[in-house]
Amino acid sequence: MEPLAKLPVFFALEGERVVVVGGTDGALWKAELLAACGARVDIYAEVMGEAFEALFVRMPAHPAARLVPHRRRWTPADLDGAVLAVGDCEDDAEALAFSTAAQKAGVPVNVIDKPEFCRFQFGSIVNRSPVIVSISTDGAAPILAQTIRRKIETLLPLGLKAWAELAQSLRLEVNRRLEPGLPRRSFWERFCDRVFSTMDTPEEGVGGVLLADAERLAEAPAIGRVTLVGAGPGDAELLTLKAVRSLQSADVILFDDLVGADVLELARREARRMRLGKGGGRTGHDEIHAMMIGLVKAGKHVVLLKSGNATFFGRAGKEIDDLVQAGIAVERIPGIAAPGAPVSRLGPPLNRCERAQSRHLDTAMPQRDSPAMRIADRY
Repeated sequence: MEPLAKLPVFFALEGERVVVVGGTDGALWKAELLAACGARVDIYAEVMGEAFEALFVRMPAHPAARLVPHRRRWTPADLDGAVLAVGDCEDDAEALAFSTAAQKAGVPVNVIDKPEFCRFQFGSIVNRSPVIVSISTDGAAPILAQTIRRKIETLLPLGLKAWAELAQSLRLEVNRRLEPGLPRRSFWERFCDRVFSTMDTPEEGVGGVLLADAERLAEAPAIGRVTLVGAGPGDAELLTLKAVRSLQSADVILFDDLVGADVLELARREARRMRLGKGGGRTGHDEIHAMMIGLVKAGKHVVLLKSGNATFFGRAGKEIDDLVQAGIAVERIPGIAAPGAPVSRLGPPLNRCERAQSRHLDTAMPQRDSPAMRIADRY
């Protein structure tokens, strides 16, 4: 895994005591955010603005939340028993005093807009609770984080909240019906496919339909699957959405030498990665296919990741034939052919009729005495 600037974590704050120092708009926003998580928020400030006073009048939406004003300056003793401390400090001297007092009390501390005094930071939030997405730039570019948040907002359906709540309500029953591992993950993959195939909230009675699907999965023998994925010319941004979904659901990824690290970075973290090749003492063709068949029979989702368009020039023919003969169906996900990507950047289309009457792609063969393979698409 690449280095992380900060560890992304999510605090459970329901019923917990949190300290907020300051009567500013920045402190107000943090107090409201913490109350939305169900925290008991003690606010310390000699002067609080009108917006703060209005916040005290309104009841927090979370039933466990409390907003308690203390109209005085904070003291180190106020930090005792808190699980988090947030302050909007006027100058560095006050920020240092507040941060030092919190750390002595063993309380994680955030000083608004002063990252050098922080032990944790807030991210920019996309709220589909219980689904929550938080974006951080480690304080380097808050506007960038907000822009990313807006992009994600447009991608996630508003109905996602209701689907996540349905998942919460089904989890115990699904766990009771299905064994850990492939059966459960197959169920939740189907669930997610249903979520993102619609922009609507779950229809009435869908929970019963999903549990019936879980029963069918429990009765079926555990059998894995193989997905042949074209990785394209090496640029991760040129992968198809379907290819990314396959990588993120894989148990094992078998990839060739031309697949780059940025492509593999999009894969499921828990997936086992295995580089394949016939040179340098590495696994040969027959061993590769025996291994794939064994993994599938063990219930694994195997992704065979090949550069370019994996189905072009019949490169995948032998793999597919072996698997089909073993009774294993193979899903094929084509990628962008490697020659097509650089050509697309030249500008005019290759088959523009007034400029190009034919298109030829020549490739060398391994044997010197074999004629070159030529494919000609004529228009």
